Amino acid sequence: MSAKDMPRPGTDGALLQEYRLDAPPAKVWRAVSLPAFREAWLPSAELAAEAPVAAEPGEAVSYRLRDPEPPHRESVVTFRLLPEPDGGTRLRILQRPATSGAANCNAALSMRAA
Repeated sequence: MSAKDMPRPGTDGALLQEYRLDAPPAKVWRAVSLPAFREAWLPSAELAAEAPVAAEPGEAVSYRLRDPEPPHRESVVTFRLLPEPDGGTRLRILQRPATSGAANCNAALSMRAA
């Protein structure tokens, strides 16, 4: 997935959360993109893979999440940083179901907020 293919707000089936943070964008970027900091609030055990599936350095990063319990549903969560005029950051979190490989999957979708 390239940066241009990253999910955007309003995508069908997506869960959108937005937060206003007092921290500058560079500090928030470290928290969402560096494993040592990310691990404190989004453990690697929740991820399908530790490496991001897409990134726009300093602006957005996407990870693939995987439920630990069967049927192990997956979703993609994107953290998008928007600088605020006062030096803070607006953090937009968009989570959407990952594309299923099974064409006949009749199971209901469920997602956990990141």
